[in-house]
Amino acid sequence: MIAGYLEPTDGRVEVCGFNLAASPIEAKRRIGYLPEGAPLYGDMTARRFLAFAAEVRGFDGAERKRRIDSVAAMVALEEVLDRPIETLSKGFKRRVGLAQSLIHDPPVLILDEPTDGLDPNQKHHVRALIRGMAQDKAIVISTHILEEVEAVCTRAVIIAGGRLVADGTAEALLRRLPDHDSVVVVVAAADAAAARAALTEVAGNGTLRAEDSGNGRVTLRLLCSAGGPVPIADVAQRLMVAGVAVETLRSERGRLDDVFRMLTTESGAKHAA
Repeated sequence: MIAGYLEPTDGRVEVCGFNLAASPIEAKRRIGYLPEGAPLYGDMTARRFLAFAAEVRGFDGAERKRRIDSVAAMVALEEVLDRPIETLSKGFKRRVGLAQSLIHDPPVLILDEPTDGLDPNQKHHVRALIRGMAQDKAIVISTHILEEVEAVCTRAVIIAGGRLVADGTAEALLRRLPDHDSVVVVVAAADAAAARAALTEVAGNGTLRAEDSGNGRVTLRLLCSAGGPVPIADVAQRLMVAGVAVETLRSERGRLDDVFRMLTTESGAKHAA
């Protein structure tokens, strides 16, 4: 709807102060859009496609060439600029789509799954690019790869069934998890009683849960009553003084995937409520 492909049934869209319905061209001049799947003309070379995108945006001659060279460098496309798009890997096709969204240096970017199909090195490059551009652009990313949210986003919105169910920073969303900022300790079953006693001293009015992990091990989870992180150094010190051999000791932040499941499934939503 922001890009102008779908018409809202209610409400309005404004881009940089321009109402999309009343001034669609002015609004769209200020938008760079990368749709999911990045539909491209496969028989064109990457250079010709970017030239076409630049021409559509009103650039020609030396300025068109300058912009093609600039975006090709930004997304690391130089080595494939003169190859037909249909011969490119999925990752390079994705980068061609990203390049066309940047060709006119828009103040607003709408990116749908921008790192889909990229290898880890390419993802790192694109995420660094997004973080850099975010200094002077409004960038809206739609993604189901939730590691992307923590990597590049300053604000996250979760939508389920057409309704907004969460809006905040990634850290604020993680704090919704019941076990966020807990400390997890794994010990041999023979040491479980001593470990429980030591952790009870640290827990104060917090909660301490234990569960059998199998293979002769017990997992203890300690959660602070104040809602903040449990001092992991204090936990380690207490266990050492108690003579407990610790197999695993870690802080548990949780994952945004867990938040998403909690908020978008019926049972999870009831639990969150």
